Amino acid sequence: MAKRFEIKQKMWSLGGKFTIKDELGLPAYEVTGSFFQIPKTFTIADTQGRLVSKIEKKILTFLPQFTVTLATGQSFTIKKEWTFFKPKYTISGLGMTVQGDFWDMNFTLKQAGQTIAKIRQEWLRMTSTYQVEVYEDSYADLVTSLVIAIDYVKEQEATAANSSTTSH
Repeated sequence: MAKRFEIKQKMWSLGGKFTIKDELGLPAYEVTGSFFQIPKTFTIADTQGRLVSKIEKKILTFLPQFTVTLATGQSFTIKKEWTFFKPKYTISGLGMTVQGDFWDMNFTLKQAGQTIAKIRQEWLRMTSTYQVEVYEDSYADLVTSLVIAIDYVKEQEATAANSSTTSH
């Protein structure tokens, strides 16, 4: 049976704290961002307070790079590639393929041809809102961590773009 989650952030509060809810509107995960910490990190915990994953921005890299480490020890990296036009990112160490539009958050995760999850962003909202459908329970932690990491990457890009256009 598929699990559904709604990830709706609070306009990236300074601490970055918000709750991820399940299909019934009940809390499923708690996300907490570091406040004035370098490198910036996010931790995701389950409803019992157990660590699910940690997302950390790597420092001293030419292009943005983030590492997601799950409580199981598995980790993967999201890295921005050098491009002149639309931003491009690669995910390494995930062991899955991404089909669809990763940047616009409308994509499917597949492993060995099997669909693991579908992610889509709801537009025309004041906050980032994502609908996440995970088809196998064992991937719920990984998929929610991936969505948080990607959204943080997008937020960093938007902040950088806005600061470069307003500084002229």
